[in-house]
Amino acid sequence: MNRRKFIKNGTLGALSISAITGLYAWQVEPFWLEFVRLKMPIKHLPDHLVGKTLMQISDLHVGTRFDWQYLIESLLEAQKLKPDFVVYTGDFVSYENSQQIEDLEQVMKHATQGKYGTAAILGNHDYGKNWAEDDVANSISDTLKRHSIDVLRNEKITFNGLNILGMDDYWGTNFHPKNLISKVDTTSANILLCHNPDVCDLDIWADYDSLILSGHTHGGQCKSPFLPPPVLPVKNKDYSSGLFKLSNNRTLYINRALGHLWQIRFNVRPEITIFQLEQA
Repeated sequence: MNRRKFIKNGTLGALSISAITGLYAWQVEPFWLEFVRLKMPIKHLPDHLVGKTLMQISDLHVGTRFDWQYLIESLLEAQKLKPDFVVYTGDFVSYENSQQIEDLEQVMKHATQGKYGTAAILGNHDYGKNWAEDDVANSISDTLKRHSIDVLRNEKITFNGLNILGMDDYWGTNFHPKNLISKVDTTSANILLCHNPDVCDLDIWADYDSLILSGHTHGGQCKSPFLPPPVLPVKNKDYSSGLFKLSNNRTLYINRALGHLWQIRFNVRPEITIFQLEQA
């Protein structure tokens, strides 16, 4: 093989690999859902909750950037697992106009529900343009409530002996974390929902010493193997996805998101997490 032919064949090969990789990242991985299963020890967990399951679903991003029929199919698959608790950790829409609220209504008709209870918090995209539209947040909250989901906006709710604390979004207009932390009972079993994991580094946590569930990052959506994702929407670039041990015996878990800001993923599959509860 002469030099010119070698270079031509090599160029064609590289272009073919790039095309296949691009097609995979656009049409395959964004819809290749992974159910991640983890055991999760919780302090003061009542005996009757040992072995029960808590499902985390995050960042649906109902909008115009991908076919949200995928979300309905995913929620129906999640229902088959019959979770005991379900929590949604924000960013239900990628808001552009009121159409996304109507589309969210269609998606949430198929919402996965927990046997003992279902709770949710809002994310930054749920506050509309510039994260500053309270009427958008209120409309999304009302939509969720119509489908039997308790929306926690700096509030606490107790399901069958498990306290779920919901912190409103860090970038939204209703971020009042100290109001929520003042409601913590450290002698009971607690799980806290917080959309943006950067909040974990703020000086607001007092004696809270249990699990924190977040989303927001999407794991970066695209990253090279063995390297950190190049783009993360957080100040603390260590907060990509997965488990993190924090100060005061707190444990943070960041979900990689079910939906997408844009229909592209590489080496960061969409995720629904199922935690099996156990006593710490």
